[in-house]
This record gives sequence, structure tokens and C-alpha cells, in this order.
Amino acid sequence: MDFMQEYEKWLKSSALSQAEKNELSALRNDPKEIEARFYGPLEFGTAGLRGTMAVGLHNMNIHVIRHATQAFAEVILAEGGDAAARGVAICMDCRNHSLEFAREAACVCVSNGVSVRIFESLRPTPELSFSVREYGCIAGINVTASHNPKEYNGYKVYWEDGAQLPPHHAEAIAKKMTEIDIFSGVKTMKWEDALASGRVTVLGDETDRKFMAQVAAMINDKESVAKVADTFKLVYTPFHGCGYKLVPEALRTLGVKHILCEPKQMKIDGNFPTVVSPNPENPEGFYLAIDLAKQNDVDFIVGTDPDSDRVGIMVRDKSGEFRPVTGNQTGVLLLDYLIGAMKRAGKLPEHPVALKTIVTTEMARKVAEMNGVECFDTFTGFKFMAEKKNALESAGEGKVIFSYEESYGYMLGDYVRDKDAVTASMLLTEMAAWYASQGMTLFDALEKLYEKYGQYAEKTYNLVMPGLDGLKDMAALMKSLRENPPASIADVQVTVRKDYADGTVTDCVSGTKSTMELSGSNVLRFELADGTTILVRPSGTEPKIKVYILTLGADKDICAKNLEKYGAWAAALQK
Repeated sequence: MDFMQEYEKWLKSSALSQAEKNELSALRNDPKEIEARFYGPLEFGTAGLRGTMAVGLHNMNIHVIRHATQAFAEVILAEGGDAAARGVAICMDCRNHSLEFAREAACVCVSNGVSVRIFESLRPTPELSFSVREYGCIAGINVTASHNPKEYNGYKVYWEDGAQLPPHHAEAIAKKMTEIDIFSGVKTMKWEDALASGRVTVLGDETDRKFMAQVAAMINDKESVAKVADTFKLVYTPFHGCGYKLVPEALRTLGVKHILCEPKQMKIDGNFPTVVSPNPENPEGFYLAIDLAKQNDVDFIVGTDPDSDRVGIMVRDKSGEFRPVTGNQTGVLLLDYLIGAMKRAGKLPEHPVALKTIVTTEMARKVAEMNGVECFDTFTGFKFMAEKKNALESAGEGKVIFSYEESYGYMLGDYVRDKDAVTASMLLTEMAAWYASQGMTLFDALEKLYEKYGQYAEKTYNLVMPGLDGLKDMAALMKSLRENPPASIADVQVTVRKDYADGTVTDCVSGTKSTMELSGSNVLRFELADGTTILVRPSGTEPKIKVYILTLGADKDICAKNLEKYGAWAAALQK
């Protein structure tokens, strides 16, 4: 694509407002920025679109939203039958322009004869997944960039099972986008006309009630919460986002009396003024919640990201300081607790199953199998977990009780097919209250789990590679690791090498090759002689290569040394 030609096309288009044209005109003497915005479209994948908000083909704006929705509408219409009448559920988060983008998507759908159910205002991502299933929609659209910095927005698409799009539908949309002109090929109308068309249903509190009834049904042990309700306290922060209403409601339904919500971060704001990044994976964002917890003698902090699909927790250790609990550790704690709680409540199914991703700690498998629960791996992304859950349960091969990935995402129950921080926050709190009834904090509980299941440790390194040059560097790094794979890492032999792109498994000791069940994802796995596993993959949503180090050892010191030496190898990959 000739980026200057595309730039001129946008400048001349009558679809752009004068303000948008002024923004582009200001770039006239900045060819590098013009190239960054117009060298090609945002890639439409199974996670949809995500990018920085600006005017340009490679950015998030109303024109890109309309273009993607036109393609999506045509894919829906191609399904025939009652697909258009079943319609699309549309949701949005707290980000700047999210409501505007959601309404633009609705206008394009209606212009193409596709009915719409759109939320009146921001809602958690899991409620969008629930709504697709609850109302029998053919698809869903969620305008969100999850936990990305404030400059970003995104367009996530779902199919009729409530999970993110399967690859063949994503490919069909991407193909349509190449065939449709971004301006002349799009059908749209004014929002007021869409509302008057009779094809738009606005969703509000009645959908919240249906969703929250399902969430409440997931409670396992209200009695233990009641025992400590007078003394048990927690601090909650939604990081300025969608969890502000339904997460506290879920905790109150559980029976928690003392919920201290961080007041500054309870304010909805797409600029996220109190944090650099609204990501519960980043402990520095919890500083206000920690201050509030210390002032009120609280041991437990819960934080959800802007679209309330991810949740992070912090716990007070024996020295009185708060420390983050990683996504890997949180998942292990919750899996172990749920198995026990479901057994005590008589809710554990006959053939229970847990799902985790290939980059998630192997400690989860140990916890599952030692408690009679089967554990399966999937690729990163809850669409793959949803596919596995659907396949196992429809074949009568097991009932999935818990699915999670290390990046702070947890899926529970049968009413959603995506990460769900509303339900997870409630069950994490139930777990913390249960341990409190046993005279333990979650810090104590985690220590006990390591004693029981073994010492594991994990760390993820992010090799950030922004811009057009970054994309080339990322591709070059993956190519180099495939063509010149390391025989050893940090002087420890690589014993097995797995390439999830084509499903090949290489025994580096004998030289023999075989295949595995999982294939079709750009991920490399190196299994080392000391039991450590290292995985390398490009992020699907951000300009970075992620290196996952999963290790184990006889004690904490050995694990820490392993993370340090393998981390040095990971960091050197970017040089």
C-alpha cells in the first residue's frame, strides 16, 4: 500500500470532519508519522482490532469502526435465515470515544438490516458475553481496549456462543475489509435515525439483574462469609472502569459488610488520571488502595481492569506490607479453593475439568491432578478455552469447573465464554473470607500451597517493540529462534523444543521428531534439563514479544536464581 496515496485519499474524503482533516494536515511535514498511520490497516484477528486513537487507517477511529462493522454485518447476513433478526449485542467500556464508537457500530448494523441490542452505558465485558447467550444473538461487539493505556481503544467481536470469534469468521471479516472501500463501501445512518428504526433495543438494569442472578448462583459458602462478616474487610478498586457498580454488588450479595471502595478510582474516567496504566497486573497502580487498606487494617485488596474482565489481588504479608499475587498464583489459589468448596457444598461434578493456557504455571496441573481433576492446556485466549469447554461438555467427556490464564483472567460458570472479573472477584473474596474463618490470610494460604504441591515460580518478560520497525523486529526474532534454535539457555541444555505453529515436537537429545495436538499459533516452547520451561510468543494485542519463564525447584532461592538467569537470557533477545 502506498501510504502517501492513502493519506491523500483520507484528506480529500467528505466522510472526514474538518477537525479530522486539520489533524491530518498538521502531519504534512512528518512522513514517518504519516507512514505509521497509513502504511496498512489494523490487522483484524480473532480478538478483533486494537490500536491507538487517532485519524488514520492504522488507528482506532469512527471510520475504522464503521469499516469493520460493515464487513462484520455482511458476514452475519451471509449466514442467512434469521441471523439478521437475532442481531448483535453491543457493549462498551469507560474509554474515551467508546460510547461514540459503539453507537457508530450500531448505526452500520441497522443500516444493513441487522438488529441491535446496545447497552445504555458502559458494562463489564462478561456481561456482553452473557447477553449474546441470554438473548440468542448471532454475534456481539465490545468496544474496549481492556487494560491497555489510555491512548488505546479496541473492537472485540463475539459469535453466538458468547466467545470471541472463531478463526474462520475472523478471516471472513478480514477478507471483506479488503474488498470494501473504507468510505464509499460503508452503509450508515445517524444515531437518532437508528433508534427510530425499530431495530435497536437499549439494554439496561433488566439485563444487569439477569446477569447478577447467574453470578450469585456461583456462591459456594455463604455460611463461612457470615461467620467473619463483622470483622472481614477488603478494599476494592475498579481503576476508573466498568467494575464500579456490579463488583461491589456481587460482594454485598456474598454477604460482605465492609467493602472499602477507593474513592478516586471509583470515578469513571477514560484518562485514568491516577495511574500510568490501568492494569491490575501492575502493582504500582494499587498505591491508593494500599494506603486505604493500611488506614483501615485491611488484609485483602481486589482490583479490576477498565472493562472488568481481569482481576488482580494484593495481600498483606507477615511484615505488614502488601504484596501482589500474580495471575499464576491467584489461579492456583482459586482452583485449589474451588475444588474443596465445591466438594463441601456437594457441587463438584462427576468428571471435573480445569483448563489453563500453555503459558500458565504447571503448578495448576499439579493442584488439579492431585485432587482428581483433569487438566487440559489451550492456546492463549479465552476463545480457545471456550472451544475446549464446549467440545468436552458436548461430548460428555467432563465438566469444566474453572478456566484461567496467567494474565489475570478467570472464567467460571456456564453463562459467559470470556474472562469474568465480576464472578472471579466474588469468588476470590469468598475464598479470602473462608481462609479468614480458618485464622489465615491468603498470604498464609499461598505458603501452605507451596508446601503441599511444591515450589514453583514464574515470570513474564515483555520485549516492547513499537512502531513499524517493531513489527519487523518481532517477526525477525521469531524467525531467528526457529531457524537457529538454542541448544542451551543460560548453560542449561534444551531437552525438548516445541513449535506450536506447525505442532512439531523435537527431542533435542535423540533428535527424533513428533507432533502434538495443538498447532496453528506463533509460539515456541523450550523445555530445559532442570525442569524449567520457556515460551516465546508475540502479543496479539500489543507491540511486544512475551517471554514466559516457568520454573520449579527445591526451595524459593533456587526458583529465584532460575528466574534471574533465564530472565537475563530473555532480556538479551532484544539487543
